[in-house]
Amino acid sequence: MFKFSKRVPADGTDAVGAILKAAADPKIISFAGGLPAPELFPVEGMKKATDKVYAEHGQQALQYGAAKGVTELRELILKRVKEKENVDAKLENVMVTTGSEQAIDLVGKAFVNPGDTVLVEEPTYLCALDVFRSYGANFVSVPMDEDGMKMDALEEALKAHPETALVYTVPNFQNPTGRTMPAERRKKFAELAAEYDVPVLEDNPYGDIRFAGEHVPSVKSFDHSGKVFYMSTFSKILAPGFRLGWLVADPKVIEKLTVLKQSADLHTDNLVQYVVTEFFKENDVDAHVKEISDLYGKRKQLMIDGIKKYFPKDVKYTDPEGGMFLWVEVPGVTDTVKLFKQCLEHNVAFVPGDPFFAGKPQPGTFRLNYSNMQEDQIEVGLKRLGEALSQALEA
Repeated sequence: MFKFSKRVPADGTDAVGAILKAAADPKIISFAGGLPAPELFPVEGMKKATDKVYAEHGQQALQYGAAKGVTELRELILKRVKEKENVDAKLENVMVTTGSEQAIDLVGKAFVNPGDTVLVEEPTYLCALDVFRSYGANFVSVPMDEDGMKMDALEEALKAHPETALVYTVPNFQNPTGRTMPAERRKKFAELAAEYDVPVLEDNPYGDIRFAGEHVPSVKSFDHSGKVFYMSTFSKILAPGFRLGWLVADPKVIEKLTVLKQSADLHTDNLVQYVVTEFFKENDVDAHVKEISDLYGKRKQLMIDGIKKYFPKDVKYTDPEGGMFLWVEVPGVTDTVKLFKQCLEHNVAFVPGDPFFAGKPQPGTFRLNYSNMQEDQIEVGLKRLGEALSQALEA
């Protein structure tokens, strides 16, 4: 018998793992995973970049490196956040992480003690909940509407919980709902962070993948107090297998997180950092991102068309302007996991909404992914899903 620490999840709590395993059956059309389209991974460009790195920087790329990351890549990130997000920063504000997941983990480790309050969107990214939960967080969920987290509700939560250690938000094409927060809310968000002296972790993994509407400046771009930490990743615009993310924050925060990172993995993969830096030099990354966005926009529209055609009429759904997910609410369903199992019998899968809620789940909700499904399968899968939903509601 082993005595695990309290942060290790109890047996049987990996609901998402069980769901994804069930959805992996080749007979099943799965909208469950959050995977980019692999056919758009820039394999040939990365081959060339890797060869050049080996030829010109081979010894440095294979050696131990700095915990904050390769300087050239951090400079590239600085340039990118200035151009894309209007975030003014210096080299001391930037660190590279092993995927954006590590950024969430390091911030959780640095700011959340057992029993501390963390404010999150309702619903929110399930893996962030897992991270903060592992550090003993008590969650307070802040309601959303179609424009994301409601600022009046956030201020009420901050007043009611002055002990709040952290606020976590995904303002662009949110996972799981696909919703985007408008600029005026973001400005208010940054003002509340300063007024209530609380750090905000702004997670933006999907912001570049916009196929409709207009770009909205980051929360960080409105931040004059240093309370907003901005994080993103190369996983959605290049390849998730690289495990390459980054964080932009106050230099004092970066210094503390660097120490924590050193005790976790010393530094992020050096070779990958050099290769991505070289890839940016030799390729039009914005054109590549547009190709991704165009494909995802096409697939999202096919999914919306299928929902309109095959789903029961009172079903609600989001219609995102970018990203990889949309959110469905089915009135009358009381057990979403049971609904998931019924849909598996129709050879179609989704992710039930339950794991995305820090508190009591909203029944009848689920997330659909459109980025990783071939177009001819989207309509077939939506037809199967519509039939399953109709049968479940008739039962």
